Amino acid sequence: MKKISIIGASGSIGTQTLDVIRKESGLSLIGVSVHSNLKKLKEIIMEFHPSAVAVTSEKHYEEAKDLVRELEYQGELSFGIEGLIHIATLHEVDTVVTSLVGMVGLKPTVAAIKAGKNIALANKETLVAAGEIVMDLARKNKVSILPVDSEHSAIFQSLQGSKHEEIGKIILTASGGPFRGRDKAYLKTVTKEMALKHPNWVMGAKITVDSSTMMNKGLEVIEARWLFDVGYDNIEVYVHPESIIHSMVQYRDNSIIAQLGAPDMRLPIQYALNYPLRSHAVADELDLLKIGSLNFHKPDTDTFRLLELAYTAGRRGGLQTAVMNSANEEAVELFLDDRIRYYRIAEIVEEAMDQFRDLGEITLDKVLETDIHVRDYVRRKFKEV
Repeated sequence: MKKISIIGASGSIGTQTLDVIRKESGLSLIGVSVHSNLKKLKEIIMEFHPSAVAVTSEKHYEEAKDLVRELEYQGELSFGIEGLIHIATLHEVDTVVTSLVGMVGLKPTVAAIKAGKNIALANKETLVAAGEIVMDLARKNKVSILPVDSEHSAIFQSLQGSKHEEIGKIILTASGGPFRGRDKAYLKTVTKEMALKHPNWVMGAKITVDSSTMMNKGLEVIEARWLFDVGYDNIEVYVHPESIIHSMVQYRDNSIIAQLGAPDMRLPIQYALNYPLRSHAVADELDLLKIGSLNFHKPDTDTFRLLELAYTAGRRGGLQTAVMNSANEEAVELFLDDRIRYYRIAEIVEEAMDQFRDLGEITLDKVLETDIHVRDYVRRKFKEV
């Protein structure tokens, strides 16, 4: 029986992880966190009876106390970042699913690694901001980082049975988002409602916006560099509108191994939680005859500037990817709050990257300090009504 904690159980990945656990007799839910969704927390407690729960919203924490009394819940209730760390380091837990969006996922992930927990990683920002630190810690603590993103899971699966030196390049596929084929002029007309309509996937607001700008793919490029120990020159992005081939590995003999599947996040979640075994299907069967054809295109990095900026940040090294990530998070938040126009997101990220250069050695404290400074810079300089 594998014992699981979920950091961020009320979001898209967290909800789908619960569905996988629900259908897998070999998985047991021990701990969960939510931000403010007490309705979801109540459902989780009543169905799964976890031994510990955490709430990160100060406003909702007091209500959570009333909820656990009402339910006569006998487990632990904790609060805030300390609560996340507690859920991530529970003694009896084997694997922690880190499904939070944003830099808030970094501290509990690091704590879980230090506590010897395997990580089912869905929090992109952990590796984007601190990939070198996190992967070094994982090696030192003999911890597995099991990718949950569909693209990185596809690469991970395509690498099984092969040696690292046999890798030629990694090919990340991208749907292209809702604005595939559009030009820069069109991006100046994009509204929040338009950006939140993804053609293939159901995701949270921040990830959906990132997908529309192709920053999501840029983040995945940086993740792939750390997860699979390859250089940026050996990572390519192909736009694949059908989202059927989730990613590929081209080997040094030019053979390509790809992973295909329905666009259903439960498949990579299930694989990460059961690895190295495969279980009975939770995702629908893929009917290739019905699909008929698959298409691939080169990404338009002139229009979707953020993808190219991710490569630039990665190649610059140091804390540039942390700067890029924090600037993007803050810019997307400003956009979702109707404070800036959509096209300004890329401009803000590029200016922040140029403003914060040569910040010194990479340490966890420095990453967290940089996050604060970059967010403050973006809020002060770019907030518009």
